[in-house]
Amino acid sequence: MSRHTIARIHQGALQHNLRRVRELAPDSAVVAVVKADAYGHGTAIVRSGLADADLLAVATVGELQDLRAHGWTGRLLLLEGFSGVEEYQQVLAAGAEFVVHHESQLALLRQRPQTDALPIWLKIDTGMNRLGFQAQELATLTAEIRQLNQGRTPVLMSHFACADDPENPMTSRQLRCFQDARADISGAVSLANSAAVISAPASHGDYIRPGIMLYGISPMLGEQGSDRDLLPVMTLSCRLLAVNQAKAGASIGYGARYHCAQDMRVGVAGIGYGDGYPRSMPDGTPVLVNGRRASLAGRVSMDMITLDLSDHPDAQVGDEVVLWGDGLPVEEVARGAGLIPWELVCGVTGRVRRELV
Repeated sequence: MSRHTIARIHQGALQHNLRRVRELAPDSAVVAVVKADAYGHGTAIVRSGLADADLLAVATVGELQDLRAHGWTGRLLLLEGFSGVEEYQQVLAAGAEFVVHHESQLALLRQRPQTDALPIWLKIDTGMNRLGFQAQELATLTAEIRQLNQGRTPVLMSHFACADDPENPMTSRQLRCFQDARADISGAVSLANSAAVISAPASHGDYIRPGIMLYGISPMLGEQGSDRDLLPVMTLSCRLLAVNQAKAGASIGYGARYHCAQDMRVGVAGIGYGDGYPRSMPDGTPVLVNGRRASLAGRVSMDMITLDLSDHPDAQVGDEVVLWGDGLPVEEVARGAGLIPWELVCGVTGRVRRELV
């Protein structure tokens, strides 16, 4: 029997979310982030739904090349920049823009200056202490990149650490750091990730870089997409492979973690950690069976999960089971498992068929 394990990707929801992003930042160009296979949604599938974005952004050269291979002819940005001469040549061959965030990249540019004057994005660290030059270096670096790139001023960028929490003062500190560093420097700027698009309008600038919110997931702590008029793009589903009877006191699954409190119907559904549904999911994690709630009962296996169907007397083999998406927010599922929704959608593996709706 086929497991029918499918991630349905709703193009209309994706387009709605992009429009919502533009409503929140009407004066900014949109850099739609599609790294990690479009957050697990499938880059080749979402590309058409993001056709109205101003740029697409990825993390690796391989992702960049895949987008070109799948027909994206618009602007592309490599967020982590190149590593070494070979990647630099591949980026140029793809006609992509790139971020410079480290001295090693700058050293290569000095040896091999740009010849086509595509925009270079210059990243400074304003307090996240991850990637980027020191803020006090910005004026010197901007002048040097102008010289290396036929007089073209780089796009100045940074990244926020705590924009998902509007009460955290760090976003304001990072914004002040950036503004002080570029006080006498003209040129385009890019600061806002998904969370800052919502929580920090002062950071919007010339380019915003939404990622997770495009896929209908709220970047804000304690929220779900519907709180921000976002629609879920992925609905992950499978089918019931079996419906069995278990006696009171019987254990279910590996490790005999779950014990039946009473005689109960147990459903076996065709999804597991081999598909990206985490083994760490606890008993009681919600699913939808034929649109109604049921819950996980027993440890997740590689290919299967077991469900408490006590309240589903009519459930039968072949019925649909929704793990998250339309009708069951992925944010709720993630919170119950001590995860973040990014981990769930990005973790959906390649053996799950993506299907454009």
